[in-house]
Amino acid sequence: MSAAAAPVALTPAAQAAGSSFYAGMRILPRPRREAMYAIYAFCRAVDDIADDQEGDRASRALALEAWRHDIDALYAGGAAGRAELLREAVDQFGLERADLHAVIDGMAMDVAEDIRWPDRATLDLYCDRVASAVGRLSVKAFGMDKEPGKALAHHLGRALQLTNILRDIDEDAAIGRIYLPREALAAAGIAPETPAQVAAHPRVDTAARILAADAHHHFDAARALLSGRLKGHLIAPRLMEVAYARLLRQMERDGWAAPRTRPRTNKLRLILSVVWLSLFQ
Repeated sequence: MSAAAAPVALTPAAQAAGSSFYAGMRILPRPRREAMYAIYAFCRAVDDIADDQEGDRASRALALEAWRHDIDALYAGGAAGRAELLREAVDQFGLERADLHAVIDGMAMDVAEDIRWPDRATLDLYCDRVASAVGRLSVKAFGMDKEPGKALAHHLGRALQLTNILRDIDEDAAIGRIYLPREALAAAGIAPETPAQVAAHPRVDTAARILAADAHHHFDAARALLSGRLKGHLIAPRLMEVAYARLLRQMERDGWAAPRTRPRTNKLRLILSVVWLSLFQ
């Protein structure tokens, strides 16, 4: 009997094709597009490690540290292993090692323990690492100036991540996590015991709406930045803001009372949004 064929490794572009925002990345000039594909592939790889429910915590932590080692080797000019896919983006657009490390640090928070009702400061740190740090990498590829780019990454990253948290309450609870902050749960009168108990609690809608207000604050700040005459190729972040703000409003209309139906992103609407933004940005 012949040996089974080894799985074919997907290129960064092929991996990015599965993203809801592939269309927004696809219309970037080629060097910037390739950089975004590489950033996406890196983030996808370390996120898969963090969410791997088959591996034990020790092996997942080691896998993240291997990525950190490869990134350090890349910046030292040596053989970079898996981080080699980031070399051109680092060289051309000045991606900062600290931001790549921050993404790994955020994933390590999920590996170290299942995050359950963190305080607001811990949740904000988590959002900075897993989302705003990705934004800081991305705005380099978009060609933005440093300070408005950092501000956009700060606000849009947090807005997107908080929206993800509100969308994924059931999925996160199923693997032992609840990212709703303890202050919001206390304000809703919820004494957390288990993720399943919080997700099914009759007052979880109240806690979720408190977090939704935080997300709106960051969307408003990101929208104000994007409405200015900023340097850079900004269709992708504009698309993310439009799509995720719409998703948040949909969830607010439906509410977060159990049982919940997970909202879906309308891909045709996303494509139409890309066309609109490309014409009128």
